[in-house]
Amino acid sequence: ASLHRSPPRHTGNLLVELATMRFSALLFLACAASTEAFAPSASSAASFRTRSALSMTDSGAEEKEIKVGVIGCGRIGIVHLGAITKAPNVRPVIVSNPTVSKAEKAAADFGVPRFTADAMEVITDPEVDAVWICSPSQYHAEQIKACAANGKHVFCEKPLATDLAETVEAINACNEAGVKLMTGLQRRFDPNFKRVKDAVVAGEVGQNIMIKLCSRDPAPPPFEYVKGGGGIFADMAVHDLDMSRFLAGEDPIEILALGSCHIDKSIEKLDGSEKFDTASCMVKYPNGVQAMIDVCRQSSYGYDQRAEVLGTKGMIQTDNVYPNTAKIYKSDFTGNADMPYDFFLSRYNEAYVEETIQFCQSLVNDSPVPCTGSDGLIALIMALAADKSAEEQRWVNFSEVVTEVYCANPTSCDVMAQSDVLPEGFRPVTDPRDLLLPDVDQQKADKGGLMSSIKNFMK
Repeated sequence: ASLHRSPPRHTGNLLVELATMRFSALLFLACAASTEAFAPSASSAASFRTRSALSMTDSGAEEKEIKVGVIGCGRIGIVHLGAITKAPNVRPVIVSNPTVSKAEKAAADFGVPRFTADAMEVITDPEVDAVWICSPSQYHAEQIKACAANGKHVFCEKPLATDLAETVEAINACNEAGVKLMTGLQRRFDPNFKRVKDAVVAGEVGQNIMIKLCSRDPAPPPFEYVKGGGGIFADMAVHDLDMSRFLAGEDPIEILALGSCHIDKSIEKLDGSEKFDTASCMVKYPNGVQAMIDVCRQSSYGYDQRAEVLGTKGMIQTDNVYPNTAKIYKSDFTGNADMPYDFFLSRYNEAYVEETIQFCQSLVNDSPVPCTGSDGLIALIMALAADKSAEEQRWVNFSEVVTEVYCANPTSCDVMAQSDVLPEGFRPVTDPRDLLLPDVDQQKADKGGLMSSIKNFMK
């Protein structure tokens, strides 16, 4: 074949072609970078096709009404259901409870059109965009996974699961399916604790030096509740452990914990930290910041929930919450006329409402959730490390708990005991986030960053 020389190209056309080639190279690199060992499986692609009709990709579109379902019509479920009815652009359409009469009553009380005894009817309902999981803890993980498989956004009361490996699996199921997951850690939304957090962020008391938290319940729970409840650190102190991290604004390093029994001697025969009704923890954070926590299952003077942060410029603290501000002044007594609230739903009712409204807003506006699956995972890790510390009577680094988790893939994980033969190629991680796929909000942020880089390059 004869060779011939192409006619000379115009300089402007050449620049356009070069820019196009570089743009294509960027896109190729971006796609290659997204192909990880933990890439979404073919099954997750199917889950995207089963998602509800809700679309939140057009930022210029009008706000859409979010239709939600609630699993569990016990005390917590009713609180959230009431809050959902107060949130703008959100409407409950179905509720469930194994005792169907409770679901029927909740539906009637809050004007919900449908009720059922089967949680899967809520999860698979084509009209539902998001599901509130307010069922007993042992059902959380499987229900979260089912929601993810059906393309439903999820709000789940803590804990996300009762087991560390299951927690990772549940979070990754949502992240793989591209649905939002929010952990219910309501104290973050309490106006008192939030004011302390705002002061820390604004530097009103300078740099953090020390954090103190106490959590004392009005009366101990029954034996049946304590048995199998996961122990005082996972069941009770987890809120304070999470709050210490929330106020510190950093991930913790290590913990020293101890426990004892003073109130209900019948629980002393239980295993692990279930035998404690009183416990204390010291947590080390970066830059020498210390957090001290004490919890007790009985307080003779009502619900005692306080926080304090000492900084380089001052100190901020919260007091207990009372039903009213009335005070009595007598010859033998001066003080509040009534005791602090004696029930957690009364004490934290505003916080439960606020966290529900904020998750609803994140759905309506397609904005990041304020308390993520990762936050729930780290709270559980802190509680498990406290258990380990109390059992072994030593400081425990949080990475010791994280390194025990082995994932063959993002949604198939196990906790490896020291005696186990480690799988070939197992490389323990020390940062819990390394166990997780990016959540849907991180995925969108990463895409936004890539497109911004491409646009800047093309200028």
